[in-house]
Amino acid sequence: MKRYEALLALDTRGKEDTAKETIERLEKVLAAEGAKIEQVQRLEKRELAYESKHTKSAYYVNFIFEADPATIDKLQKKLKLDEDVLLQNYLQLPEKKAPATA
Repeated sequence: MKRYEALLALDTRGKEDTAKETIERLEKVLAAEGAKIEQVQRLEKRELAYESKHTKSAYYVNFIFEADPATIDKLQKKLKLDEDVLLQNYLQLPEKKAPATA
């Protein structure tokens, strides 16, 4: 199991009130694929650097989780088909350091 960070840009056009439900649904998708979620960082709605799928802004959410490397490919393929996910980016994080003992 390796640690990863997934930054997702969500399309919330016309459904700003449902961002929380969308994030909870995505958490379930990650968990169903075997990811152990450590942290969910709900960022805010920001303007995109370039227009994607005729959208100028998106709601960003950052997931930090542990998963097998093969899980990342599955997630990318699955979330590419999700209409609410505009962009996705994955980054492998360094392993957590164990607390130092005195």
